[in-house]
Amino acid sequence: MQNKQEIIQKTVDFVKESLADAEGGHDWWHIYRVWQLSKHIAETEEVDIFVVELGALLHDIADSKFHNGDETVGPQKARVFLQSLDVNKEIIIHIENIITHISFKGGKHAQTFKSIELDVVQDADRLDAMGAIGIARTFNYGGHTQREIYNPEIPPNLNMTKEEYKHSTAPTLNHFYEKLLLLKDRMNTKTGTSIAKHRHTFMEQFLDEFYKEWEGEK
Repeated sequence: MQNKQEIIQKTVDFVKESLADAEGGHDWWHIYRVWQLSKHIAETEEVDIFVVELGALLHDIADSKFHNGDETVGPQKARVFLQSLDVNKEIIIHIENIITHISFKGGKHAQTFKSIELDVVQDADRLDAMGAIGIARTFNYGGHTQREIYNPEIPPNLNMTKEEYKHSTAPTLNHFYEKLLLLKDRMNTKTGTSIAKHRHTFMEQFLDEFYKEWEGEK
């Protein structure tokens, strides 16, 4: 296996190139933020930081929502890349598991793989779906998929199956209730939970202001 720092740098270059034309909420800068958050959270956890960094960098290398719902593309793409760098087989399997199990998927599925490295990267990924960045990403994706911003006649669906969640075309604001506001109570680490509380409060404040403005209040 090559030098770990060299592998990290080559992974950064690979991800930047792979996501050069990605949707703005799932581009290199999303990966960058999750990577930085993961390293911050990892400071207070007993983890393999090499696995954390690779998992963060590769977690959205091929998000299934941009590949016709195929959840195997991401792990496979990561595996081929890491094999080209002669990364240890055990590490590659761990990274594949992080990619496979990181996403929210409607919040109803049972997570069959657990590791502290997954906990850290998952918290970082969820944090990037919250707060000011989370709001920006949500509306960017809503515009990308031509969704309504808000429709008071279409209420949020809090009991979606995984498949219903994947194929939902509901107004963007519904996503706050179907995912974003649920994340605070689904964090894995103390550091992640602390950051999530602040970002959660910010989203609640945004929604309060949104509804006032929607009704034409000053």
